[in-house]
Amino acid sequence: MTTPYRAPVRDQRFILHDVLDLSQYGDLPGFADADADTVDAILEEGAKFCEGVLAPLSHIGDVEGCVRDMDGNVKTPAGFKDAFKQMSEGGWTALSSDPEYGGQGLPHVLNLAFNEMVSAANMAFGMYPGLTLGAAAALHTGGSDEQKRLYLPKMISCQWGGTMNLTEPHCGTDLGMLRTKAVPQADGSYKITGQKIWISSGEHDMAENIIHLVIARIEGAPDGVKGISLFVVPKFLPDADGNPGTRNTLKCGGLEEKMGIHGNATCVMDYDEATGWLVGEENKGLKIMFIMMNEARLGVGLQGYALAEAAYQQSLGFARDRLQGRSLTGPKNPDGPADPIIVHPDVRRMLMDQKSFVEGARCFALWTALQGDLEEKASDPNVREKAGDYMALLTPVVKGYLTGKGFDMVSNGLQIHGGSGFTEEWGASQLLRDARITLIYEGTNGIQALDLVGRKLAMNGMRPIMSFFAELDAFVAAGGGESEQVFIAAVADCKAKLEEATNWLVENGLKNFDNAGAASHDYLQLFGLTCLTYMWAKMAKVSAAKIAAGDSDPIYANKIKTGVYFIERWVPEGAMHLAKVKTGADAMMALSAEEF
Repeated sequence: MTTPYRAPVRDQRFILHDVLDLSQYGDLPGFADADADTVDAILEEGAKFCEGVLAPLSHIGDVEGCVRDMDGNVKTPAGFKDAFKQMSEGGWTALSSDPEYGGQGLPHVLNLAFNEMVSAANMAFGMYPGLTLGAAAALHTGGSDEQKRLYLPKMISCQWGGTMNLTEPHCGTDLGMLRTKAVPQADGSYKITGQKIWISSGEHDMAENIIHLVIARIEGAPDGVKGISLFVVPKFLPDADGNPGTRNTLKCGGLEEKMGIHGNATCVMDYDEATGWLVGEENKGLKIMFIMMNEARLGVGLQGYALAEAAYQQSLGFARDRLQGRSLTGPKNPDGPADPIIVHPDVRRMLMDQKSFVEGARCFALWTALQGDLEEKASDPNVREKAGDYMALLTPVVKGYLTGKGFDMVSNGLQIHGGSGFTEEWGASQLLRDARITLIYEGTNGIQALDLVGRKLAMNGMRPIMSFFAELDAFVAAGGGESEQVFIAAVADCKAKLEEATNWLVENGLKNFDNAGAASHDYLQLFGLTCLTYMWAKMAKVSAAKIAAGDSDPIYANKIKTGVYFIERWVPEGAMHLAKVKTGADAMMALSAEEF
């Protein structure tokens, strides 16, 4: 009944080759191996794997879920273990990892394109390798040479899994309240005792070992976040040959009953004097863990638009087939009892919202991932600095905006299905249930907005935001052809409103911190809208040039039509968000807690 998932390879190729022009970075490490033919081959083969192996398991994972036995072992849904093995053996988990530890060293931006396919095809499954590689990235940055040698090759290949253990029953985002303790031992190890909750992929049967990264407080450490250290705590202690040895004293104490992502094991993890080793320096663990958290936030932003893509494909298939009513301008299916619902303007509105969001979001996510590559690999220090500024500034926007709007687009998909969408057989309800977590985990979207307003705007004397404004100004000043003018004007309009909102925050947020908090949500929405508008303008410019050069590929005309819809129907929201930013906190905070 559902429309089979098809990876958006053509659109990804358009962004990677035409918009981002990866070929211009051929002198940088990793990019030399990512010529156009290689990129296309990876996308095509990745699409086959995701469409043929992962997508058919998504419904199975939703229905079966994970099962925990009395000993704390967890069995994943049917087919997951074999798919995980195929993914590992196919080298898909190693695309952009360090070649020194078995990775292929390809650009992160290409890896993100593949991960979009994984998340859209089977989000719950994709979390297992995603968290493993995030943990590997944290160890790669903060681990000792010995730790990297021992763990990274097997984590990069996903022979071993990985997790991130932060949250505890009494504290969520406020990690300074954590109670998990670490007691130093004479041999240099630590005994870790405590309980962590909501640990995705915390226990499963797909990897021969699971490497937990756990934050804890060493006895005598300062209170609050200043006393947090990071530890690597394996499920099985590696033996002298680096193979899984003795079972550590940790286990899954229970599985969470969740709204969605049933195929992923979300665990309560109990540590009872489990053996672990310090990663990095004492009391500096949060800084290393943020490496993993920031990677995860970009990955969650990706999930937001990937599920919107899956919902769009299902919606489009349903709208083309479902017969109901007649077109307002006359029958379009005169030989049938009714017209397909795709002829109705309100259905078109929802489909166009989905399509224009997904394509803009995809370009924004890939463009941001390219900044990560440039920060790491560019030879020019100025380029690295600017790219690093963008990564810091835009991570909360990618996470917050793409998941919030992505969920709205998935909800549109259910609405297009009508009553059918509210049943389980069509798949729209699973996408909605799965997508809802993206607004919550890895820092709720409210936390992302506070991070943007409270930390990222003021970084380095506001250098990141000023650099971004300068880039938008330069784009507008460069001008363009007749078909590009509507896009250029929209970039100028959004930039002016975002700059006005920024100036208001600078002036009023410091006077009353509640003003900053009250404005944060709408400021992030305005920022995200500006970013997608800029991406649509870049895509329109490339498309117009291709058409002018005589290229008849329909993707280019389609891009301009879809982009015009985004400009006309989305950009006006910027005025609303600016007005809300400038209302301040007075009305929001007027009622006392008792008056609610």
